[in-house]
Amino acid sequence: MQRTRTSYPSDLSDEEWAILEPLIPAPKPGGRPAKVPRREIVNAILYVLENGIKWRAMPHDLPHWSTVYHYFRKWQKERVWERAAQALVRRDRERERRYASPSALVVDSQSVKTTEKGGPEATTEPRG
Repeated sequence: MQRTRTSYPSDLSDEEWAILEPLIPAPKPGGRPAKVPRREIVNAILYVLENGIKWRAMPHDLPHWSTVYHYFRKWQKERVWERAAQALVRRDRERERRYASPSALVVDSQSVKTTEKGGPEATTEPRG
């Protein structure tokens, strides 16, 4: 039985989930059925990230924190978040009628920082 809960501002809308769902790994076929829907796991991850709380401080109406953390780390190791971010950027660029991948990159002195103190003084020992 699926319980209903009050939605949080960080929850995905139906439209957002339709975009993100294909990027989230489905449960493996042949195994036990998933106890927690993928959408609820992603909603719980977004809740933690948006509110800056500890995993153990998640509200009790979300999936158990250890389940959510398990999938967060698993998908992080599998680079799911990186691939999802790249896919969302490509989608956004295409929506703006731009090339999916940038064709140029500009790097200037404001973008690439070096040490606060440069030159030989930064690497020499102080004189006693």
